[in-house]
Amino acid sequence: MGKHSGRAAFKDKLKQLGYELGDNAIEDAFARFKDVADRKKEVFDEDIIALVDEAVFRDNERIRFKGLEVLCGTRHNPPKAELELEIDGELKSVKATGDGPVDATFNAIKALCPHEARLLLYQVHAVTQGTDAQAEVTVRLEEDGKTVNGQGADTDTMVASARAYVKALNKLLTKRQKSAPAAVTP
Repeated sequence: MGKHSGRAAFKDKLKQLGYELGDNAIEDAFARFKDVADRKKEVFDEDIIALVDEAVFRDNERIRFKGLEVLCGTRHNPPKAELELEIDGELKSVKATGDGPVDATFNAIKALCPHEARLLLYQVHAVTQGTDAQAEVTVRLEEDGKTVNGQGADTDTMVASARAYVKALNKLLTKRQKSAPAAVTP
């Protein structure tokens, strides 16, 4: 599929891939598909699967990724990240630095969403081939014996990294709520 593929073709492709989504989830995934299609010559099945998985998860997020700008390279030391997140419906932004672009991005997330979780795994895979391939990033966080994985996909590896970290934090927040003792009422 490509940037000229329409909504009907996208819906048909979703059915071929085994997805049955509601209208809102389809619209969200289709918007992300068009964004990827504008940046890539060809969008593969693996790209679409990553987009749909991203769209389906969004419904339960307390923290939502909104935007990221990273400045790094040999002339920009230390690397800088400017991040925008929506947290419980409120838009927040921050600038942070780090030892590298990933560290700066993760430091920005920690500044907006303070936590004590440890990063156990940071892994990047190309979903498809070519220089315009979508990166799929996996982040594993551990806090108080609870371990969660988050995955993010984007043609920009730093954006995929931020999405993965935010997804892991959302899962951690869900685990915290599930393990919190119920209030005792007299």
